[in-house]
Amino acid sequence: MAGRPLPRRALSRLKTPAWRPLGGFLGPHRDDVVQSLAALAFSAITSVAAGLTLASRESQFASLPGLLLFVPAAIALRGNVFGPFGSRLSTALQTGTFSWSLRPDSVLGQNIVAALINSLAAGLGLAAIAEVFALSVADGQGALTIADFVVVSLVGGLLASVVVLATTLGLTVASVRFGWDLDNVTAPLVTAAGDLITLPALVASTALIARGSTTAIIAALTAGITLLSLLILARSSLESAKRIVVESLPVLVAAGVLSLAAGVVIEGAESRLSWVILVLLPGYLGTAGALGGILSNRLSTKVHLGLIDRTLLPTGTARTDMGITAALAFPIFAFLALVAQVTASVAGRSTPGLLLLMAVAISGGLVVTAFVLAIAYYGTLAVVRFGLDPDNLGIPIVTASLDVVGALSLIGALVVWQVA
Repeated sequence: MAGRPLPRRALSRLKTPAWRPLGGFLGPHRDDVVQSLAALAFSAITSVAAGLTLASRESQFASLPGLLLFVPAAIALRGNVFGPFGSRLSTALQTGTFSWSLRPDSVLGQNIVAALINSLAAGLGLAAIAEVFALSVADGQGALTIADFVVVSLVGGLLASVVVLATTLGLTVASVRFGWDLDNVTAPLVTAAGDLITLPALVASTALIARGSTTAIIAALTAGITLLSLLILARSSLESAKRIVVESLPVLVAAGVLSLAAGVVIEGAESRLSWVILVLLPGYLGTAGALGGILSNRLSTKVHLGLIDRTLLPTGTARTDMGITAALAFPIFAFLALVAQVTASVAGRSTPGLLLLMAVAISGGLVVTAFVLAIAYYGTLAVVRFGLDPDNLGIPIVTASLDVVGALSLIGALVVWQVA
C-alpha cells in the first residue's frame, strides 16, 4: 500500500503554492489551514446547541442518576464511528478506489454497513457498561436500569447515526464538488453533526424509559436486531466490512469505557459546572476531539500514500501536520469561549467574564492539545506496526485517550483560575 503511486489529485494538492504566514508556522498549504479552521469554527458554534440542551435539561439529568455520565460517551460514539468512516472515504478518494455505488459489496456500501453495525454494537456494549458505572455513582439508588440504557443508547443512537451518516456522505459530495480535503473537515463537521443531533435524540429517547414492560420489550427488540446484524455480517461475503467491524469494535468499546469515566469525572464536579460551563463543555470536548481527528485523518491518509516516515520523532509531513494542529488550537479555544460568553449574555445568565472564560478554555485546551498531538502520532505508528488500518482506529484511539484527559483539563483549569 505504501508503494502505490500518488493519484493525480493528490499530486496536484502537493504542488499547491506555499502560504507561510508567521514564518511558515501555519504550514505549507493555505487551503488546509482555512478548511480546518472554518470547520472547527462551525463546530464550535453548533456545539452551543448541544450545550444549551445540556444546560436546559439539568433538572432532568439530576432526576435520572447516571444519565449525565452517559452523555459524553454517547456524543463521542458518533464521532468514533463516523469520523473513521469519513477517513476511509477520504483515503479511497485520494487513492482512486472510491465510487458512488451503493451496492453492499462496493467500497461505499461496505463502509455504510460497517458504520451502522459499529454504531449499534458499540451502543449496546456502552449501555451495559453504563449501567455498571451508574450503579456505582448512584449507589443503586434510583439509577437507570440496563433496559433504560439500552433504549436510550440504541434508539437515540440510531436516530443520531442516520443523520450523521447522511452528513458524512454530504461532505463527501461537497469535497468532490468544491475540491475540499475530507481529512481537514470530516472530524470537526462530524463532531458538529453529532453535537447537534445526539443530545436531542437522547433526550427524545428518554420518553421510552422507566415504562416497565414496554421499556423492556423495546430494549430486547433493539438488542436482538443488533446481535442479528452482527451474525448476518459474520456469515456474509463482505470482507472489508467485516474487517472494519472486527478492528474497530474493541477500540470503540474501550473508548466508551473511558468516555463513561469522563462522565463520572464531570458528574463528580457538578458543583463547579455553572450554566455557562455546561454550555462550553460539549464544544470543549468536541473541539479537542476534532483537532485530534484532523491530525489522525491526515496522518492515516499519508500512511496509505507512503508519505510518512515512521520515526520516533516526527519528521517531514507528519511534523508539519502536527504544527498546523497546534496552531489551530489557540484561536479555536478562544473562539469557543467567546461563543459561550455571548450565548450566556443573550440568555441573561451570569458568567465569570470573557477574559476569565477564555483563560479557562485556552489553558485547558492547550494542555489537552499537547496530549492529542502525542496520541495521534504515536497511536498511528502503533496501529501500523501491528498491521492494522489507521483509518479504522486513529480517531477512536485519540478519543479513548482524550475524554478523561479532556474532562480533567477543563476541571483543572476551573480550579487553577478559581472559577466556580
